[in-house]
Amino acid sequence: MLQQTTVTAVIPYYERFLKSFPTLKELAQANEGDVLKLWSGLGYYSRARNMLKSAKLFVRQGFPKTHTELAKFPGFGPYTSRAVTSIAFGENVGVLDGNVIRILSRVFALNLDWWKTEEKNKLQNLADKIVRGGASYIINQAMMDLGSEICTPKNPRCLLCPWTAKCQARLQSKVLVLPKLRPRKKIQTWIWEPVLILKKDKVALIKNDYAPFLKGQWLLPGKARQSLKVPKKFDFKHSITHHKIIVKVKEEKSDSILRKWQKNSTFRWVKINELSQIAPASMIQKAIMFT
Repeated sequence: MLQQTTVTAVIPYYERFLKSFPTLKELAQANEGDVLKLWSGLGYYSRARNMLKSAKLFVRQGFPKTHTELAKFPGFGPYTSRAVTSIAFGENVGVLDGNVIRILSRVFALNLDWWKTEEKNKLQNLADKIVRGGASYIINQAMMDLGSEICTPKNPRCLLCPWTAKCQARLQSKVLVLPKLRPRKKIQTWIWEPVLILKKDKVALIKNDYAPFLKGQWLLPGKARQSLKVPKKFDFKHSITHHKIIVKVKEEKSDSILRKWQKNSTFRWVKINELSQIAPASMIQKAIMFT
């Protein structure tokens, strides 16, 4: 849950989630709809789907205790797998999140393109060396806390830092220019024209194969096109990562229009009161309101 989400936002979700699924076995036995319903509001729903897939695999195969093995499972990248195995099982590896990247860049005055694989590997090697010979589960959590509380992006509290005397960025007056800023992805404007096809208390959904956002997820049928300008008339705006989405909702009374999607796409009818379990993205909920 802490990937792409703040601790403050996560806590109530985390508590509700653990109450519903207190053990790995109970999570593995859950259906995707129940998991997504509890996740609704956190966004990036692939995280929840991957967690459920991995839980099912862990129950059958056992939980890996090394980051190399854990990284083979859905949802576990280099950072998450190292964080889990070092904290839960004491594997002697360092973690590399945004906080640790900032600390290492400043302490060693490294002006690296840290988002590139080769440069990131240099930082990872440094993080591994720091935990060597110590308790990785303590050091890794201390590094993350140091970055979030002391070595902050703006207004760092350098005098409280245990590395203040050795910090090369401080000695060279480069604290506020390190680490380098990652170039931002250019914001793309997309016009999304979903079609609401209602049948009593149900709405038609298809697996999204036409829009660059929410790929592969259940979405209202329709069309999407990139645009350089925002039209004057639209129903609402929404943002997902680097996509600025301008939404123009159309309601279709006849379900005959579905034929073209039924031929080429995975299709289903979903009860409106169960929509959040199947398609939890808030953008879809907003579109339904325009019926």
